[in-house]
Amino acid sequence: MHEMSIAQSLIDILKEEMAKHGAGTLRSVRLHIGQLSAIVPDSLSFCFEVMTSDTEMEGAKLIIETIPLKGTCRECRLTFEIKDYTFECPECNSTEIDTIAGQNLSIVEMEVE
Repeated sequence: MHEMSIAQSLIDILKEEMAKHGAGTLRSVRLHIGQLSAIVPDSLSFCFEVMTSDTEMEGAKLIIETIPLKGTCRECRLTFEIKDYTFECPECNSTEIDTIAGQNLSIVEMEVE
């Protein structure tokens, strides 16, 4: 389960940011998780909850938004949402597609006290 190591990295980043801003308690964290990132949101939430137990982050709400997979066709330059992992342009049927969204994990915001 690679979500455990992702949760640990997330916690390390959050602790660093909390220290920079003199925050003592984490209330919530908003994440964007790309559809193609291979991260299972429920597993990440579980790992985060277990790993923050008995810390200043315990009880923090993990708010996860899944970002759809999007691509741009190299042939006709159309930008579109990739459905069912079909990497084919709906306009010209080219398979020369550059993915432009839906692959990453990012911390969008955190609420602290």
